[in-house]
Amino acid sequence: MGRFFVAKYMQAILGTKIDQTQKFLEDGTRIPVTKLWVKGNVVVAVKLKEKHNYSAIQLGFGKRKKANKALLGHIKGALNTAPKFLKEIRLEEENISELPAIGEVINATEVFKPGDMVDVVGISKGKGYAGVVKRHHFKGGPRTHGQSDRERAPGSIGQTTTPGRVYKGKRMAGRMGHERVTIKNLEVVGVSEDTLLIKGLVPGGKNTLIMVTKVGENKKFVPLYREKESTEQLAHAEGDARQKEEKPTEDSGSLSEIQPTETTQESMEKSEANFSSPSDDQSPSTTEIISSSESGSAPTISDSDVRTENEEKKMEDKENAS
Repeated sequence: MGRFFVAKYMQAILGTKIDQTQKFLEDGTRIPVTKLWVKGNVVVAVKLKEKHNYSAIQLGFGKRKKANKALLGHIKGALNTAPKFLKEIRLEEENISELPAIGEVINATEVFKPGDMVDVVGISKGKGYAGVVKRHHFKGGPRTHGQSDRERAPGSIGQTTTPGRVYKGKRMAGRMGHERVTIKNLEVVGVSEDTLLIKGLVPGGKNTLIMVTKVGENKKFVPLYREKESTEQLAHAEGDARQKEEKPTEDSGSLSEIQPTETTQESMEKSEANFSSPSDDQSPSTTEIISSSESGSAPTISDSDVRTENEEKKMEDKENAS
């Protein structure tokens, strides 16, 4: 199937409801958003005008754990596993030269784009048996004047002899919810190959089937704020990563330059301690001299050594004079 067919004739896609959340637009508006999972729309069958008297494409979505032989035979050649949902999408134009191939996957990015207006069809949540106040928003009776037990009652349901019956469609208590509901003119704010973001709320609970049909385009579309923010964050992240890669090389070079100076200073201090103030009859040992020569430092002569030498000369002069 050519991508031209999907872009021009394909106006609907199947999905399941994931979650409801909120997003911000670029103008600062906060909007409710419903996230739909739309990955895995596979063409199971193609209906032709000549053979079936109408044009349509049958899509399979999801996976079924158990399937009967009739369903397995129907999807043969298109899917290896039975789909959870099967739905037909009518084609408006009947004379289409290029039709999709069975087994081909349709991506949401080829059908929708941000700013499209869509109609969303789903099965609403079942509420069980409900009264008229909850089901039809009746006001109820008064709480006083002896009406303590008529607060949520439906009241009269008809007339007397004429017509002598209850009209069809009379709003009364009964089973509420679990009906096909269509929400019109919702806006697509985000599209990817896997998910679809729709502004507003859609019928049904989580993991229920949703059909999204394109009906138009919003010319005053305002994109989501996160799209602009994500590009800036990626640029900052790349810059930080480059800085981190450059820092270790600079630090390693600086450490190699600092370490030799520290070692030479320590060796100088040790040599000074070894050669400071030797006794009269002692001299520096050979090992100390070798270590000092290896470190590159010379032995130092203190003031006390000079004084002892002067005193010895004076004593020798006195002995010679006597």
